[in-house]
Amino acid sequence: MTTKLAPHFGVAALVSGLVAGIAAPAIAGPTYENGSGGTFRYYGQFNPSFQSFDDGSEDFSTVVDNANSNSRIGFWLEQSFGENTLRFNFETAFGLRSSDGVDQNGRPQNISWDRTRIRKVDVQYVTPHYGTFSFGQGSLASDGIAESDLSGTGVIQTSAVADSAGGFLFRSSTGALSTVSIGSAFRSLDGGRLGRVRYDTPEFSGFTVSASYGEEILRSNSDREAYDIAVRYTNDDLGDFTVNGALGAVWNENGPGTKTRDIVASFAALHEPTGVSLAVAAGDRDTGGDYGFAKLGYTANFLSVGATSFAVDYYDGSDMVTSGDNAESWGVAAVQNFDNLNLETYVAYRDYSYSDTSGTSFQDSSSIMAGARWKF
Repeated sequence: MTTKLAPHFGVAALVSGLVAGIAAPAIAGPTYENGSGGTFRYYGQFNPSFQSFDDGSEDFSTVVDNANSNSRIGFWLEQSFGENTLRFNFETAFGLRSSDGVDQNGRPQNISWDRTRIRKVDVQYVTPHYGTFSFGQGSLASDGIAESDLSGTGVIQTSAVADSAGGFLFRSSTGALSTVSIGSAFRSLDGGRLGRVRYDTPEFSGFTVSASYGEEILRSNSDREAYDIAVRYTNDDLGDFTVNGALGAVWNENGPGTKTRDIVASFAALHEPTGVSLAVAAGDRDTGGDYGFAKLGYTANFLSVGATSFAVDYYDGSDMVTSGDNAESWGVAAVQNFDNLNLETYVAYRDYSYSDTSGTSFQDSSSIMAGARWKF
């Protein structure tokens, strides 16, 4: 087995960045008021990680931005009008090299920002009686519906298992790279973000219903359109349990003859006295492709600095790339919180396997991610 490692300065940069993050004070973006019910607040996060990927024949290591929750910065402007509120949210990723953008053929630049890194340019009108109306670049109604989770490990471990190494390709038993990527074989079918109009109802007994229609406005030569509907539920008043869940349907079109319909659901429950949690998710695409995901977590206060969380998960998908294929993955993760620093440190291991009906045998692969997310 041969090994390809990133230059030493990459690992050194990660270590020095983590040390600086731990030593830095917890800087929370202040809220500025205009005296007439208006406020301005900024926020952000930095989430560097060391990524190591083993495709069965070679190892690849580098420093990346964690795609599970990428580094970003943004701000909120809010102005109240009686009981109603007008809000504006701008948010952009920093454009750092993403963990799902590296593959065996190379690594993107350390920093590469363009307009596709803009996450939100969103105007919202919030009313207590009629709900929230949103316009602009932002989350579709179905964004996040596959990721209900109360384990405390969401910074590195979700149903979007490809975020840790989605660009890498499976290698055949002969050692040749295939055309099947981790990202294409392991999908969560989550809704994502587009330029859209969206409506969210007020909360009724823990339930919220959302609907949206959107188009791709940031990428050139893209004809994607989508409309969706989602239902979410949250309840933290069930005795010793907290639960949340989501169910949604997304209709996508990427040009003539490319219509798909995805149905996605997820549910999570936490037993507060023991810290034990369970999360499940499932999705189905009408033109082919379905998966199931399950995760068992445990959170405890071993250290005075903050909660420690552990989780193990399993993903099983089929027909995502070709009819009759199968993709399986399992992973383990640990997250340590440092509450006074607004910091989470983490490490995670994930194993991937893939098979199809072509007669080609594919080698198993694995990834390791270790890093820290600092919020400000």
